[in-house]
Amino acid sequence: MTLPGMPRRLFSCTPSRLASFDCPRRYRFTYLDKPMPQRGRPWAHNTVGATVHLALAKWWSLATSERTVAAGERLVTENWHDDGFRDAEQSARWRAVAGAWVARYLGDIDAGRDPVGVERTVSATTDALAISGRIDRVDDRGDELVVVDYKTGKRTSTADEARGSLALALYVLAVRRTLRRACRRVELHHVPSGTVAAFDHTDESLARHVARAEATAADIVTATDTLAAGAHTDEMFPPRPSPACSWCDFRAHCPEGLAASGEFEPWAGLDLNV
Repeated sequence: MTLPGMPRRLFSCTPSRLASFDCPRRYRFTYLDKPMPQRGRPWAHNTVGATVHLALAKWWSLATSERTVAAGERLVTENWHDDGFRDAEQSARWRAVAGAWVARYLGDIDAGRDPVGVERTVSATTDALAISGRIDRVDDRGDELVVVDYKTGKRTSTADEARGSLALALYVLAVRRTLRRACRRVELHHVPSGTVAAFDHTDESLARHVARAEATAADIVTATDTLAAGAHTDEMFPPRPSPACSWCDFRAHCPEGLAASGEFEPWAGLDLNV
């Protein structure tokens, strides 16, 4: 509760924290329950995505003369692990696939043009939020900075995804505040295909995203405060079961999620046609 005359306390969050409230029970499992319920088995597609992100980040830390396509492929191999794969053979095959993705992607990158930031932490405040997050890459494109987010999923990214991403919109605001430069463009770089989906934000589009984020934060604060006052847990943080629960790390702890979804093997998120 805010006392009269006192400034309202800002809700501290990351974009992923706000997004997790799409299912209030998942939010509770992730951010409120102590200890956190045990997560399910690791997913192979997460291993691929994390390794590709790490390899691309480390590539930029090399000396300019060492930023070669072969170095990117080598970084995938050096940072690979087998979590989520069916067996060693499947893991080795996907290590080669991921290495080829990175090599092809880096073939179109100007190694001599350093980004403004790689894995850069940025932050901003609104009337109700204190936002922070880490951006894959921030490019300098002359008069403006550009937020770059790597994607490694089965589907190529679209301009609608770039436009609708709450995280990317909030990163634009955070880049403006942290780096004190103009920024409005966001880009989704789909590493497997080398395609780029982009959107140029306006003040109006950013305001809509901020309103959406603040409304979610208000719902979280209300639910948390009401729970602390004695409300029933499932009343304030109910599940939102759907077939998508198959991918939830906390599926085993949620009877409604179990009933609404089937169980996938840990490598089910891979494109097995690759």
